[in-house]
Amino acid sequence: MVPLGINEFLASGVFAFVLVFVRFGTAIMIMPGFGDSFVSMRIRLLMVLGFSLALFPVLMKYMPEQMPGTTAMFFLVMSEFVIGMFFGTIARIFMAALDTAGMIISIQSGLGNAQLFNPSLSTQGSLIGAFITVTGVLLLFVTNLHHMLIMGIFESYRIFPVGDFPETGSMAELIARAVSSSFMIGVQLSAPFIIIGILLYAGMGVLSRLMPQMQVFMVALPLQILLALFTLSVILVAMFSYWISRFEENMMYFLGGG
Repeated sequence: MVPLGINEFLASGVFAFVLVFVRFGTAIMIMPGFGDSFVSMRIRLLMVLGFSLALFPVLMKYMPEQMPGTTAMFFLVMSEFVIGMFFGTIARIFMAALDTAGMIISIQSGLGNAQLFNPSLSTQGSLIGAFITVTGVLLLFVTNLHHMLIMGIFESYRIFPVGDFPETGSMAELIARAVSSSFMIGVQLSAPFIIIGILLYAGMGVLSRLMPQMQVFMVALPLQILLALFTLSVILVAMFSYWISRFEENMMYFLGGG
């Protein structure tokens, strides 16, 4: 076997590793599970380095044969950065469906003002939203959907070839569709609580008309919280099962498999 010179090594090895590192690193730093705030930056960096070292020999066939110039190299790295950010953002958007559902459930149960730090989103969120979001991250790993996310980055080299800057209009349209679909999933997950809340508020309105001297809010609020918690305990398994199926279905669609 003829040993490679330094130029051949840079073109075939280090160059490919850098491009794979940029795409995988950007996606993993954003997408759910790997990119959450409770995961140390050092751990994320080590994961990206491990994935890049393991996969760049397999992805060599998608890389340019010759190293481009400085300007072309800059645009090449930027295109890989944009593609990785796009993939991670799509996964994060569908993960946000749980936070949307949690906020609606909190409002319908009278716990909308109970805010706390949501570690998955690195921001303040509702009490129930933080619970179901963290549980959703756990289910991603329990059901091995994180393998699908990693394979999705791998397969993105067929959808977004190296060197072709993605069309921003199509990416914006896909992100808009993802946001719309994620919001719809969040509303569907919280639909039982919306129905129960409407019925409860209607009953409170009738009761306040029948008994004006009664403090309906003081009586109904504890009942509202108890009823919401009971409903959550009953439908929690079905809710997460539906979300897992829709998450996988939508990710497969945006990966070109649907």
